[in-house]
Amino acid sequence: MSANESAILLIHCRDQRGLVATVADFINRHGGNILHLDQHVDRQKGVFFMRAEWELSRFDLKPGEIETCFDLEIGRKFAMSWRLFYSEQRSRMAIFVSKFSHCLYDLLARCQDREWQVDVSLIISNHPGLEKVAKGFEIPFYHIPITKDNKVEQEKKQLTLLKEHQVDVVVLARYMQIIGQEFVETFPNQIINIHHSFLPAFVGARPYHAAYERGVKIIGATSHYVTKDLDAGPIIEQGVVTVSHKDSVEDLIRQGQDLEKIVLAKAVYSHLMHRVLVYDNRTVVF
Repeated sequence: MSANESAILLIHCRDQRGLVATVADFINRHGGNILHLDQHVDRQKGVFFMRAEWELSRFDLKPGEIETCFDLEIGRKFAMSWRLFYSEQRSRMAIFVSKFSHCLYDLLARCQDREWQVDVSLIISNHPGLEKVAKGFEIPFYHIPITKDNKVEQEKKQLTLLKEHQVDVVVLARYMQIIGQEFVETFPNQIINIHHSFLPAFVGARPYHAAYERGVKIIGATSHYVTKDLDAGPIIEQGVVTVSHKDSVEDLIRQGQDLEKIVLAKAVYSHLMHRVLVYDNRTVVF
């Protein structure tokens, strides 16, 4: 165990008195030093959310023992839904792309620069054009074309690859395909998508052109977890920039793609840092 390793606990449950004190006391009794402790109460629904992170260097429970002890002492008593992560664990990411490369390049650059605690295990695309990018970063690339007739079969191939590479997070970096229900259910709250925030007003293949024709004054981007309902999953991150009558279609596209990169990167980072809790198709992002 690294001297800097920490444990990260995500909790949600019915709001009750003493929850913060009880969790803090558990960490303290076992020798932990709290690094971060954030909590939120949804007062309308009566739900408590918490993210607690503490040092493990002097903690008297080992990974594996922590989970058992916490569940016995606290988790069951308060009927908590909880997950425990360790800071030194590296996530394994798969990136799905189609023809647009801007989000792909941005993600790969951040990973190469070690901004994130993650390994990109593979890149999957329904088009062959971005294979050269994958080769440049020395990442396995799989071209899996999809039509309405072979979609189910091809998604099974994708799932097999993800299992072989032990992937735990999938990022759709402008992957222009609708993900099937079996795929979504295999990776609940582990598939992150990015799209322009013109939806549903400007649907279709040329949203920026349609927005230009309407004279929009802001453009935006939204990153969310993928669910079986198209583009209706829990939102992780959003952003907007102002535009004006002076901006051409090309200006809108350029600014929109810049925003997509930033919003997607923020969402992926929050996920990798275990800062996101999902409840009733909404997120709490600490």
